[in-house]
Amino acid sequence: MAEEKKESSFDADKANMLVQDLRQQFDSGKTKAYEWRVAQLEGISRMIDEREKEIVEAVHKDLSKPEFEAFVAEINMTKSSCKLALQELKQWMMPEKVKTSLTTYPSSAEIVSEPLGVVLVISTWNYPFLLSLDPVIGAIAAGNAVVLKPSEISPATSSLLANLLQEYVDNTSIKVIEGAVDETSALLEQKWDKIFYTGSGRVGRIVMAAAAKHLTPVILELGGKCPVVVDSDVNLQVAARRIIAGKWSCNNGQTCTAADYVITTKDFAPKLIDALRSELDEFFGKDHLDSKDMSRVVNLYHFKRLMKSMKEDGVSDKIVLGGQTDATQLKIAPTILLDAPKDSLLMTEEIFGPLLPIVTVEKIEDSFQVIKSKPKPLAAYLFTNNEELKKSFVKDISAGGMLINDTILHLTVPGLPFGGVGESGMGYYHGKFSFEAFSHKKSVMYRSFDGDSSVRYPPYTPKKLKLIKSLMSGNIVQTVLTLVGWS
Repeated sequence: MAEEKKESSFDADKANMLVQDLRQQFDSGKTKAYEWRVAQLEGISRMIDEREKEIVEAVHKDLSKPEFEAFVAEINMTKSSCKLALQELKQWMMPEKVKTSLTTYPSSAEIVSEPLGVVLVISTWNYPFLLSLDPVIGAIAAGNAVVLKPSEISPATSSLLANLLQEYVDNTSIKVIEGAVDETSALLEQKWDKIFYTGSGRVGRIVMAAAAKHLTPVILELGGKCPVVVDSDVNLQVAARRIIAGKWSCNNGQTCTAADYVITTKDFAPKLIDALRSELDEFFGKDHLDSKDMSRVVNLYHFKRLMKSMKEDGVSDKIVLGGQTDATQLKIAPTILLDAPKDSLLMTEEIFGPLLPIVTVEKIEDSFQVIKSKPKPLAAYLFTNNEELKKSFVKDISAGGMLINDTILHLTVPGLPFGGVGESGMGYYHGKFSFEAFSHKKSVMYRSFDGDSSVRYPPYTPKKLKLIKSLMSGNIVQTVLTLVGWS
């Protein structure tokens, strides 16, 4: 039995065979065809329409995600990516004309978007359907052969993707490999033309190190401690509702762009806490743990991790709201903590759960230094009516993306690139940026045999040097004078 298990396991040799098979498919040229790309995108779109109920059920099984959240964040956003790619693909694929210079006259030039080849997408568990297929849609639109490795932490969705994709798309060029560390490691040993990874910084470093061995480019969509600065001049009810919507109503804080901590003034903090308490009760009822409109913590490991952060010495007595837990359901109530120690786990590591620390400062401008003292976040949020504060925030704070007077929603705008900076990631995608993420911009110049000038060829005379200097300086008058022999 042990020999059978070893024989059936997905190891480096099988991963190598997989990549070679896909490279043959890509080299045949079929994935480059516009018709092939459209057929795959239409297949994914049809799959979402026809199997929506199964998708919602799988996501609920993995995360207890409410159907409303599953539809908005998993179904609709994936479908929208498909729809946009189908609408714009012909335009995206068209070569981009570029002006040429006098020194190359007569000539024309263009930028051609060509697929990279065989790409690997390693997905994550918090939005297991969306974050698996969204980059795959970009890779297909760009004309690549693709391997998708879904997260083993969301096994129901992983299994569903493996079963459905082979039914709806070309499974000779688009593969799904399920598994955990061993399977991912086997895949990472191979030479890819690009690796796209969504997840933690710890694993991101492993992915990048493996890619470096083959000089493989990577896109790393990581995370970090996303700050929310709240000024005292805001509409408090609206601000509280939008913070909640971007924290607890988005997978119960298990979102890379969720509010990780709030910064406000000492004087304003009590009012903000009261507003959050009131709106949380309005959204989830008096007993938040009983709400059916909130996802659970994904598994016991992450439940214990969050419990450790909340029960740490010097932290537990900072709880001003919530703190209730139910280990049997893997649920933690929305929990707000005031001025937790700066060196605590809550304030040094990404929380990725329903805990929200509030940091107080003397004046709101002091919040900038708090943010700058930490690695650059994936997203940064500011609530204010102060126009100067808005300008300063955009100018002085570095983050993957920003949103003023709301949270999360910038992700839904396809014209905005989504990606991190510094430790929150590298590279970006969404909309046309997804197509470009998996394309190479190839420079192409066309010349005829006419207009061949001797000035570029030896022997190099003083007159030729003078002429080439005038040409390269763009001084047309001097060029003409040189040609006719004038000083």
